[in-house]
Amino acid sequence: MKKNLIVVFCVVFTSLVFGERTEINVAKDGSGNFTSIQSALNSIPKNNTKHIIILVKNGTYNEKLFITHSFLSIVGEHQDSTRIVFAELRKNWLKSNPGDWGSATVNIDSTVTDLTIANLTIQNNYGSLYGDHDHQFALWGKGTRIILFYCNVIGDGGDTVSLWNSENGMYYHSNCYFEGWVDYVCPRGWCYITDSRFYGHNLTASLWHHGSTNEDQKFVIRYSYFDGVPNFPLGRHHVDGQFFLLDCIFSKNMADEQIHYPSYSPNARPWKWGERHYYFNCHREGGDFLWFNDNLRTAKGSPSADDINAQWTFARKWDPEESLNSILPFVSLPNPRSGSYNNRSEPVVLRWRSSRNTVTQNIYFGTEKTPIFAVTTKENSFIPGSLQKNSRYYWRVDQVTDHDTIAGPLWHFTTK
Repeated sequence: MKKNLIVVFCVVFTSLVFGERTEINVAKDGSGNFTSIQSALNSIPKNNTKHIIILVKNGTYNEKLFITHSFLSIVGEHQDSTRIVFAELRKNWLKSNPGDWGSATVNIDSTVTDLTIANLTIQNNYGSLYGDHDHQFALWGKGTRIILFYCNVIGDGGDTVSLWNSENGMYYHSNCYFEGWVDYVCPRGWCYITDSRFYGHNLTASLWHHGSTNEDQKFVIRYSYFDGVPNFPLGRHHVDGQFFLLDCIFSKNMADEQIHYPSYSPNARPWKWGERHYYFNCHREGGDFLWFNDNLRTAKGSPSADDINAQWTFARKWDPEESLNSILPFVSLPNPRSGSYNNRSEPVVLRWRSSRNTVTQNIYFGTEKTPIFAVTTKENSFIPGSLQKNSRYYWRVDQVTDHDTIAGPLWHFTTK
């Protein structure tokens, strides 16, 4: 009981020092509640049902994480400067352990749900240290409703991001950077990725999907950029899978090789639902290949590009963009999405996710690149009124905190 009281006191005290609205703070210099992330995780009650934010201050944390709690956000101070780095080769781990639990830099238990990791870097650097680029997970787990938000996830080998709940796994990743060797982003179940960048080091495949448990399982990637070594291939899958790539750009380094069935692999099983690889408005720097021509109409239900978003991906069982908590130190998730086109001129409702420290927000809106002040609000939405057709609009949300006013990024959209 005394220990719990001490923890509560420290949380309140350090939150005031940092000026942050968080429950637990981690700092290597001792200015937080804990100096390691795992110690912070271990302090959470076993049956926690309340959303908790762990803020991790800048620094390199050379530790392996075991996450067993739900309703949790682990948030870095800065996407590039808050780093969780640990070297582990999967085949070495399996020599003395019965399974993959513990084989990754960050390990997520099968019971975990509603976990968000944001604004930080996760790296398994075994390959850099020892020159072996075999499978080495940066992130591995079997939970569901897992979000990566403004993260760099880097592996020096294959299977960098391996979220492997084949039954009901649902994963949402936004504004992330992924890097690795073979199959370095390889979800099982349902996965939606948007506004992200990919870099592959191998000549086998970048993407992989396991969607054989349910015909509806799908891997959707939108508004993203793919790069890699010369002639990097896009993807493959040994078992049934379903890919949707929309509004993606491929670098000139991408090989002229469509997502394929790896018959050369001893683990390959026939696709009982056939080839399901769908594209819309994808282009390659240096010239397009025929195999990624628009073909959404051939998908089951003939969805349009306007239909396809995160909620659609998860068969409306989960809306991560609506349920995401205000955990970042800056505004995010503009709706309409920045750069979007063909938006209706009315009615238009601007929406966004405020920062975790917001008291009020100053909204700027107009047709000029320096939009004019519109309103101060505590809400996460604003109705600008009737808009002109075929026009570009700019808007910005400045966050007013207890200590400062922080200018938001400049967003824009175009009406039909």
